[in-house]
Amino acid sequence: MAFVALLYLVELVDVALPLELDRYGIEARSLDGLDGVVWAPLLHDGWAHVFANTWPVAVFAFLAMAGGFGQWVVVTATIWVVGGLGVWLTSADDTVTVGASGLAFGWLAFLLVRGVFSRSVAQLAVAVVLFALWGGMLWGVFPGTPGVSWQGHLFGAAGGVLAAWLVARKGRSARPAAPKGAPGNLGA
Repeated sequence: MAFVALLYLVELVDVALPLELDRYGIEARSLDGLDGVVWAPLLHDGWAHVFANTWPVAVFAFLAMAGGFGQWVVVTATIWVVGGLGVWLTSADDTVTVGASGLAFGWLAFLLVRGVFSRSVAQLAVAVVLFALWGGMLWGVFPGTPGVSWQGHLFGAAGGVLAAWLVARKGRSARPAAPKGAPGNLGA
């Protein structure tokens, strides 16, 4: 909820002061616009944009935090960077992209695939429920709606898949190895 509150606070400042914060979003393939990778998820093109992102961001961020705050930070940072760089590389010339929907798509993708990588039945069950409730949102990774960054959605989701793989890989390496000669260990 603190992250959602931050989004509202940033939009309030943007509306109340003549700062035009949205210009600090991701400007495609411009070195000056590369710093937008850092700022874009915090910026929105008006209240309707913030409202549209509120529930997906709140729900998916909360569920992604189930593995702990530290893991959530790593997952979020992975999505943030992969999504932002993907937008920077692939968006149309002379566009500036803002919004947290790339994070929402990334967290959703993370939640949908982490059970596959970690081989967790409980996480797969959560994924099935999430897909039933929010799966239609995934159409947003395809071009179609003018003014909506499908690139942010697509690369945010790609960042979520990468984050799920990284988390599962770290989880497997943190498990103790089976003793030699134990079932499942072919060592002699």
